[in-house]
Amino acid sequence: MLSIKTKSSKKRAPGTRRRFLLPVTFLLLSFLLMILPLEGFVSSVKAVLAYVFIPQVRLAHGTTKYAENVYETVRELLDAHRENRELKQEIEMTKLLASQAEAILDENGRLSEILNLKAARRWKGVWAKVAYREPTQWNTVIIDKGLKDGIRERSAVISMEEGKEALAGVVVETTENTSKVLLVRDEDFSAAVYLERGQEEGLLTGNGPRPVRIKYIPLLTQVEKGDKVFTAATSSIFPAGILVGEVSGVREDESFQTALTVNVEPQVRSAAVKEVFVISDDGGGR
Repeated sequence: MLSIKTKSSKKRAPGTRRRFLLPVTFLLLSFLLMILPLEGFVSSVKAVLAYVFIPQVRLAHGTTKYAENVYETVRELLDAHRENRELKQEIEMTKLLASQAEAILDENGRLSEILNLKAARRWKGVWAKVAYREPTQWNTVIIDKGLKDGIRERSAVISMEEGKEALAGVVVETTENTSKVLLVRDEDFSAAVYLERGQEEGLLTGNGPRPVRIKYIPLLTQVEKGDKVFTAATSSIFPAGILVGEVSGVREDESFQTALTVNVEPQVRSAAVKEVFVISDDGGGR
């Protein structure tokens, strides 16, 4: 029995030695790889062995790959965001250009009407553009011409609406380069006018957002909706014969009327005034 156990022990010895040699060999190789310079083939072998035998290296390698993928994804998202922002800017620029083109077309249409304006042949004056509006005084505008262009206070101002020349307002203030125009609808505006049908005269006054009115029309005057209203020769400011607008109705709200109050719809709307003709001299009237 003793001899048998001895033989079994001798048979297991080579396997035991191999199990012992593998760790030792691994340690020696690891030591050699650590002390050898990290160049060329040695560096490659070290990287392969580390990847095979050290789990942390494999994990780090996988994490690196994942990080690379995340970086690529983030970069693609940033590129997409940048392209989206640039496209939005291009769309906004296109809208702006379209709006400007539409404004230019509208202005060209108005200027084409101006070329046919008879007033330029009937009266001497100056063409001007509306520079801006005062927010608190919507029925006044500032034009881009002033004293140096020959414009004076109390000058009549006309404009175009639907191809017709008509009274727009009166100059109330001037500077060297600009002028302030009081439009027909302003409550401080007034003008002597007459009705085309019977030539009856009255005083036209602005009324803000409400209808413009003509006061002091004789009580028995026949007035119908649509009758034309013109500036009268008795006006101290406006040349005679400038179209003001049309009758829109007659007020009958007083029990004992001694005169008619006629509502008028101005031909030139306040919000539509863009270019004006400032009359500097009455060239013979109507």
